[in-house]
Amino acid sequence: MDHDRVKEEKQQKVRIGAVIVYVIVMIIYALLLELSQNTVAGWAAAAAVMVIFAFFYHRYLTGKKLPLRLAAWMGLFLLFFVIYKASYPPYALTPAVRGKSLGTTGVINIAQGDLTGVYDSTGNVEVYTGIPYAKPPVGDLRWKEPQAAEGWEGVRACDHFAPRFLQTENSTLWDSLVMLVIYNHFNWFDLHDNYRETMSEDALYINIWKPAGDVTDRPVLFYIHGGSLQRGTPSYDQYNGEAYAKRGIIFVDFAYRLNIFGYFADEALASESENGTTGNYGLLDQITALRWVHDNIGAFGGDPDNITIAGESAGSSSVNAICVSPLAKGLFRRAIGESSGIAVNKPYHTFRSYEDQLRLKQSVYDATGVSDIAALRDTDAASLIAASGAYDSMTVDGYAIPIQPALIYQNGQNNEEALLNGYNAKEADVFTILGTKIKTSEDYENILREKLGPAAAAELAVLYPAGSSPKKQYNNVIGAAWFAYSHNTWSRYMAAEGRPVYEYRFTRENPGLSTNHAGELPYFYGNLYTQPQNYDERDYELSDTIMDYIVNFAANGDPNGDGLPVWQEFSADETRVLELGDSVEMVSDPYLELYEILDRSQGR
Repeated sequence: MDHDRVKEEKQQKVRIGAVIVYVIVMIIYALLLELSQNTVAGWAAAAAVMVIFAFFYHRYLTGKKLPLRLAAWMGLFLLFFVIYKASYPPYALTPAVRGKSLGTTGVINIAQGDLTGVYDSTGNVEVYTGIPYAKPPVGDLRWKEPQAAEGWEGVRACDHFAPRFLQTENSTLWDSLVMLVIYNHFNWFDLHDNYRETMSEDALYINIWKPAGDVTDRPVLFYIHGGSLQRGTPSYDQYNGEAYAKRGIIFVDFAYRLNIFGYFADEALASESENGTTGNYGLLDQITALRWVHDNIGAFGGDPDNITIAGESAGSSSVNAICVSPLAKGLFRRAIGESSGIAVNKPYHTFRSYEDQLRLKQSVYDATGVSDIAALRDTDAASLIAASGAYDSMTVDGYAIPIQPALIYQNGQNNEEALLNGYNAKEADVFTILGTKIKTSEDYENILREKLGPAAAAELAVLYPAGSSPKKQYNNVIGAAWFAYSHNTWSRYMAAEGRPVYEYRFTRENPGLSTNHAGELPYFYGNLYTQPQNYDERDYELSDTIMDYIVNFAANGDPNGDGLPVWQEFSADETRVLELGDSVEMVSDPYLELYEILDRSQGR
């Protein structure tokens, strides 16, 4: 009797253990399916397998020998693997409006043909996505200046974003984990995101948000997305233009050539170009898109003579490049730059010398095993992407950028009439999470020398000693050097020319990206609602204030207006910036001594 009771107790423990393991496995697998954004069919198949396995195991395997039970578990894991692979999110185009649209707009006519868009969920905004602004840069047009877009017959339905430009792609699981860990943002159990955005070289398309109905002569905000000139997509929810359209602004964004397709340089390409250019194909796309907007935005109610260009990170560097390009003269009036610029004598990122740009080509030929441009144009895109790690910079090509940007500012030949620009309090932190090990003062000083040169590093190590947190101090210094200094220099050039310039410093902490690089984006473009868990009422108030400034600036070149804290023009004598944080007020820039050190090291 005791033997039977012991046996029963042992079996009961086995059953309880199996249930616990089963529940843990189901939870982990459900999280895997959700974070990987697997399709609904995958969820249904997984649920069916879970129920059948639970029944089968309880009915037939309880009390059986361990090898048999293990075989059943192995069979379950095999089925889970098959379901995971079979239901992996497919490629698809992103709809113009997330969620429910209120229908199709009326027909708009432009030179290329007739088109329609869709209304947003409120009916107050019309959205037109996927309008071609240049011919697809494929085949013989790979690494050539963008060509005028062709027209179409009938009415084109512009209700989905075109593919994002071809780029290195992470797994959906990795991207979801990054969003969750770094951004504190993931759309749990959202039935609208069970796909991967289609990628293609055929991606030169433009997207427009406008106030609903008949409007005329509205200011235009032309936005350039970031991504280190290597990645990114105009469909990203932080670039959604509905908030500005509701405020009477026409908002535009677009895709452009990236990585090796956008910034590859070769003497052979320069020789075949009637303009003698190579290395700036992505920048030429941006200028072509701007010209398209200048020529066509009137059909959407925009004022072609009142365009403000804007961008963040590499998008801001691109704005700076457009400001110095003679090809863009007369196509826009004002500029907004967030967290990057190339106006310093020796830009720290998104820019390299023409000679250095040309030197990179040999590694591409070696990696692909071809020897000339014709063969490289015939090489499949995946092989080129694999060889394109270093293509993250513009260059002086003598055409789009005729000379070093700093010289253009010194000569007063830049294009922007007014500038609104600035940086975030912790720009560098997200770039040093992985791969940057700084544990000692020696580590700190060594990497400063590597990044900023020995002269500047020696002075900065004294001004900003490593202390007990050398990694934290490094982030502070390199963030100020790479980002804040770029904007201070840009602002000083504008002030010296007597042109209006307004600089900010973003300091509002939150549980999301906070004041790190790109942390200001949801505030600047009215998209806090996409991450409601990260923001409170004060954040929404700050976002409204920032957008009021930008609307005013886009309308007339001055961000100030009724009810807003005064944003003083930048002055090299005072060097005050507008703090956008818990309070909105003019403050002294905290990095003035650092700027003096970098000026000396850069020969300014």
